[in-house]
Parts: sequence; C-alpha cells; structure tokens
Amino acid sequence: MIELAPEHRESVDGAIDRALTRLAARAQPHGESAQALTSAVHAAASDGKRLRPALVVAAFTAYGGDTDAVPALWDVAAAFEILHTALLVHDDLIDRDDERRGIPNVSGRFRARAQSFGADAHGTAVVADAAAVLAGDLLLFEATRLVATAALTDVERDQLFAVLDEALLVSAVGELADAEHAARADLPDAEALLTAAHDKTAVYSFRAPLRAGAILAGAASHPALADAAAALGLAFQLVDDLIGTFGSRSQAGRDPGADLREAKRTPLIALARQSESWSRVSDALAEAHTGPIAVRRAQREIEASGARAGVEELVRANLRRARAHAASPELPPPAVMLLAGIADAIERRIP
Repeated sequence: MIELAPEHRESVDGAIDRALTRLAARAQPHGESAQALTSAVHAAASDGKRLRPALVVAAFTAYGGDTDAVPALWDVAAAFEILHTALLVHDDLIDRDDERRGIPNVSGRFRARAQSFGADAHGTAVVADAAAVLAGDLLLFEATRLVATAALTDVERDQLFAVLDEALLVSAVGELADAEHAARADLPDAEALLTAAHDKTAVYSFRAPLRAGAILAGAASHPALADAAAALGLAFQLVDDLIGTFGSRSQAGRDPGADLREAKRTPLIALARQSESWSRVSDALAEAHTGPIAVRRAQREIEASGARAGVEELVRANLRRARAHAASPELPPPAVMLLAGIADAIERRIP
C-alpha cells in the first residue's frame, strides 16, 4: 500500500506524539487511573502502518501541494491516524477483543489492572469496557482538536470538518449495521453486508483522507477523487475479508481463518449462502471454531461454493470502477497515478 516517506513519517509521528503528550500532561494531576488511561491511549496509537496519514500526504502532493509550505498538513494527517485508532479501540470493545497486533489493547490492559486490585469477573468486565469507551472518546476529541487548532483558513477548516463529520457518521452507521447483522437469527443478504463493509471502512480510511489532502492543496472540487476512493475502500475491505478467511498468519496478523472461527458474517459468507452447496458450507462453518482442521474444511467448502471467486470478482469490479473514476479529466496526472497505484496495491493483497 501507500507508505509515508521516512521524513514524512517523522512529521506525522511527531504531531501524534505532541497531541498525546499534551493529553497525558493534562491527565497527570488527576491521579493514577487517569495516567493509566492516557498511557493506554498512547500505546494504542503507537506504531501502525499509518495508511490514512499516508493517503492525506499523497493526495496533497498529487494535487501540487508543497509539504514545506503547509505545516497544518502534519496535524491533519495525524488527526486521521488518531481517528483510526479511536475507531479501532471502539471496534475491539464491540468485538470483545482484548488484543490488537498481538499485545493487550486498552480493554486488555484494564482487564489486567482490574484483576490486580481484586475485581471479580463482573467488575473486571465493567472496568475493561469503561476504559475502552473512554479511551476511544478521548481519541475522537484529539482528532477533532487537531483539525480545530491547525493553521488553516476558515474555508479549509469548514471543509475538513465536513469531511470528518461524514467519516464519523458513516463509520458509526456501518459499525452498528455490522453488530446488528451479527445478532440476527438469519443471515443478511450480500447487498446489506456489502453496504456495511463499505460504511465501516471506505469513507474514513480512503475517501476522507484523500479528500482532506486535496483540500489542503487547494483543490476546489474533487468528486472523481471521492468516487474513486469509495470504490477503493470497498475493494480494500473485501480483500481484508478474504485475508481473514484464507490469508496466511503473516498477512492476517493472527491465526489463519480467524474470521471463520469467530463466525463473522461477511459478503463472502453471503455469497456462499446463495450457492447450491450452502448446506455443506453451513455444516463446515458450524465446526470451524473447533480447530485448524475444521477451519481448513470450511475454507475448502467456501472455495468450492464459488464464493471466494465471487468476492475476488467484486474486488476487481470495484478496482475497475475506481480506475474509471480516476481517468476523469478533472484529476491532475499525479492524482491519476496515485489512485492507480492504490488500486494495484489492493489487487496485490488478494490472498
């Protein structure tokens, strides 16, 4: 995928660190619990691929922006990474996950903290959940504050807040839909699952940061960029679904077939349900939680149903759509090249 140049990564990381150090300093007088919370927040935002800041910077330069002339670029790019972290913290809470990237996340840290002072199972869960809610809230505010205090014109700030507003609202809608789909007795149809996949990821991860970079570079109008970015975001999420089902440990960052063991309802499963072999797939999925052999059986049945090929075609259809939007004459050639490069990188991620 798109990566930040080392000097740009340093600038983005510096902006993130300044924001979170300020938060920690403000929490210091409020006691040890507040300090533990801000420490967990800082850990949650550490490392990471910095994809969203990279997209902000890439769009900015593609539209002719000078990274040395717009210091607000780094604060805005950092805001999108902090927004991403906030949504991950809340997503982990919704999914009841205590780890992220193989280490305890905010919930995991506070679960251990509650156990250390003798909390029972209920109290431990309450503390872990509360910490995750509050950490995500603090991060959401920090993302907003970075844009509010950046050295921007009033017009730029209004445009960026509109972008953030859409990103947060659509992400919330997608997250709620995902939770409701998981709770339903019946399996939602493929269109509903595709819409949820788009809303959870495409807007805040692709369309919003790319639009933000264009705004900072002075682009007055960018509908083709936004449309291409939305298609790229959906393709990216569909590839993530394939990786969660068929990807290796190195691709997924966790045990192979994790989505099958967790019985996640993805467009891949919806397409399998539409096949004539659904009964075999369903039987295999019911056993996938029992171990690697059952996971491999479920993988084979899903592939035999044609669902894997179907999702791969959906990925490629969205990439074709993105490339078609990118061909718009309203886009400068560097922006066309940027979008094409992102599309190629997403295609290479298909397991």
